[in-house]
Amino acid sequence: MMRPANIVTSVADILAGIAISGVLSIGFPIPWLSIILLAASTACLYGGGIVFNDVFDADLDKIERPERAIPSGIISLRDATLLGGLLLFAGIAFAALNSLTSGLLALLVAVFALLYNKFGKHHSFFGPLNMGLCRGFNLLLGISIVPEMLSNHYLAIIPVIYIFSITMTSRGEVHGGRAKNLYLAAFLYAIVICAIAYFAFVNERLLLSMLFLVPFVVMIFRPLIKAIKEPVGKNIGGAVKAGVISLILMDAAWAVTFDALILAFIIAALLPLSMWLSKLFAVT
Repeated sequence: MMRPANIVTSVADILAGIAISGVLSIGFPIPWLSIILLAASTACLYGGGIVFNDVFDADLDKIERPERAIPSGIISLRDATLLGGLLLFAGIAFAALNSLTSGLLALLVAVFALLYNKFGKHHSFFGPLNMGLCRGFNLLLGISIVPEMLSNHYLAIIPVIYIFSITMTSRGEVHGGRAKNLYLAAFLYAIVICAIAYFAFVNERLLLSMLFLVPFVVMIFRPLIKAIKEPVGKNIGGAVKAGVISLILMDAAWAVTFDALILAFIIAALLPLSMWLSKLFAVT
């Protein structure tokens, strides 16, 4: 119900944000407690957001996805609501234990997750934007390990654009979609790739970033091209699944761009875990 494979990608976002903050490359001891708190925070926030997704979609899922936990009777609507609330509260609390700034960012993630689940998903533009903002704030949550480094907040626009394109694409995974939406997603993907490559070039890390950008490009475009050729639900679902999981490679590219090569490999090592979990649990 909580999409474990997706939660792994949210932890990767936090690690990328930590890399961007520079806290691992300035010679100070590694702030293990802060890293653990922020990783636990994002895991709870993402899990809670996904639970509320199923809570608000319970009636629709009875028709379109009866195999999900609530319509199949695995968990009651009341218990799912309680679980989602506890997870969101825990996510905010873990972040607040790190700092007030982190707590406020976690609160924003929780609020925008609820807004998306209740209202945003029903809007063709603001829905994808809403979901993108959740990931953008999640990256900032990682950066908030050094609050002063939130001056790099403009970097959050990259995951916003990327998740916007994935969320827009996902609207066709049940009944099929339109090729023009998939072409737009491909264009937005290209913007994201070029933006990361630009920052890597500026920071003189372009060649190293290619270790992660090249497989990232292959992973997201291969299923997307297949979906463009035949925009049926199964192919679109595959493109969405690949887009979500490949966030790990994008985060690894961010890490190496900001001179955290070892952390980049650690983030990349989360990919096989996420892929394995995606075979056991639903991603979308």
